[in-house]
Amino acid sequence: MKLYTIDTGFFKLDGGAMFGVVPKSIWQRTNPADANNLCTWAMRCLLIEDEGRLILVDNGIGNKQDAKFLSHYYLHGDATLDGSLAKHGFHRDDITDVFLTHLHFDHCGGSIIREGDQLVPAFKNATYWSNQEHWNWAVYPNEREKASFLKENILPIQESGKLKFIESVDGVQFRKNIVVRFAYGHTDSMMLPQIYYKDKTILYMADLLPSTGHIPLPYVMAYDMFPLKTITERKAFFAEAVEKEFILFLEHDPVNECCTLQQTEKGIRLKDTFKLADI
Repeated sequence: MKLYTIDTGFFKLDGGAMFGVVPKSIWQRTNPADANNLCTWAMRCLLIEDEGRLILVDNGIGNKQDAKFLSHYYLHGDATLDGSLAKHGFHRDDITDVFLTHLHFDHCGGSIIREGDQLVPAFKNATYWSNQEHWNWAVYPNEREKASFLKENILPIQESGKLKFIESVDGVQFRKNIVVRFAYGHTDSMMLPQIYYKDKTILYMADLLPSTGHIPLPYVMAYDMFPLKTITERKAFFAEAVEKEFILFLEHDPVNECCTLQQTEKGIRLKDTFKLADI
């Protein structure tokens, strides 16, 4: 097995929304905002090369939305999905599996591209993986969350016939060295791949832990559907990460790819940060 970081660029979101009830005077120490109160966030994905399979975990915002939509998120940076794949010697047609942690547009927007008037899979040789519970949640969204679930990102996957569902059981086996963990606070049935790699355990955090700045338990995004559930889940996952020395892969941290946690007098806090390639 080999793991590769796939950078798809940066975008901006409101700092207050990203830190919920935490005051700006506190969160700006780790994630400084611009004049519009916007903070920069990564859209960092993971590529897993494993016994003839090439598995892409999430794929960023994509580029098929119109200019008005994209203007709200200030996409910037030189990295692109195709450029990051090419850096490691791959092409999007080499991808065999697209693992979608959840269907918010900044995680799955690159799944579908426009070809003329058609919306088609960006990874034409890949199977797309979600789970039935989250799929239903996204296709029939609640009023608060529906702006994050764009039908043009989601429905063409099913229409292509390339969609498959993972059983919604925490710890279900996906591959020999990959199991799937589930979290329900951010959105219903978000999937977190847990990977056994070089005698270490790597947990892809998706939106359960957006950045190292979110490690204190109350630092929960206003985007989360069930914030108290998020806190309960984070408390359990963080304790397990400390006990078992997990490496946490961070999708949205603008600086840090991976981190570890430690128990301190103030609770669980950051231990080390490093790049995936340094493992």
